[in-house]
Amino acid sequence: MASAFSNTSPQRGGLKRPASDGSSGARLRHHAVRLLALLLLCTAALQLYFVARIGLMALLAPQSTSFQRSEAWRLLVEKHRIDWRQDWVDQGRISASLKRAVIASEDAGFVDHSGVEWDALEQAWEKNQRAEAAAARRNTQIEQRAASDLGKGNSRGSSKANAPGKPVAASKPRVEPKVVGGSTISQQLAKNLFLSGERTGLRKAQEFVLTLTLEALLSKRRILEIYLNSVEWGEGVFGAQAAAQHYFHTDAARLDALSAARLAVMLPAPKRFEKNPGSAYVSGRAGTIAARMGNVTLP
Repeated sequence: MASAFSNTSPQRGGLKRPASDGSSGARLRHHAVRLLALLLLCTAALQLYFVARIGLMALLAPQSTSFQRSEAWRLLVEKHRIDWRQDWVDQGRISASLKRAVIASEDAGFVDHSGVEWDALEQAWEKNQRAEAAAARRNTQIEQRAASDLGKGNSRGSSKANAPGKPVAASKPRVEPKVVGGSTISQQLAKNLFLSGERTGLRKAQEFVLTLTLEALLSKRRILEIYLNSVEWGEGVFGAQAAAQHYFHTDAARLDALSAARLAVMLPAPKRFEKNPGSAYVSGRAGTIAARMGNVTLP
């Protein structure tokens, strides 16, 4: 008679083995490939969207730009209202003087380059590196001086340092580097139309792609026309027509050379120059630009 306990010995195949590292790694690779494919698909779809938008601009004026929408939101949040001036005008209704002044000031090689001035970008980068290094040195000096003054104050005794009626010395503000740009008109338009103002490598790469797309699908005349109708010339002031009316109470078609040069001076920092458009700097710089306008070739 077989024993009731004859089958109680453990069987070798009775326990489940954990999943092998090979099969787990294969699943991870599979998911990574799918995620990468999805990312590439989304990137391609986004680029096709940009291409379609830019292609339509050959016939239709853009209703607004990314920068304009962000400014409208900022005004709504900060001031609870949106003061806005913008009137699209065809290129034939924009003074040739303004076109020459803007090209002379912002992008002297506009009609010749393919969208990007690599030499100008390199020079701007080197200048910004020097400015950032100088600002860092200056901030270090300010911090060392503040620490020294604090140590001297403590050595005199807290009672004397905190005497009633004695003002507390305010810390000096940090020095910010003066950053310059080497962007062409086409690059500025690409950024204003579609991108944010953040300074990242990814955003700059997308700006290059959009710039080359603008140059491939639109003529130089159309790029300049869209730029002049959408660029900021003050808080809530966009486009040549609104700027001409706001500062000179005239139409964009009637701007003379000096008025056009003054507007061109304001483009790098319109909100700052708007506070004092008749400053000595604006006047002096406008004279320089007016002298260069005769050498500008219009597209």
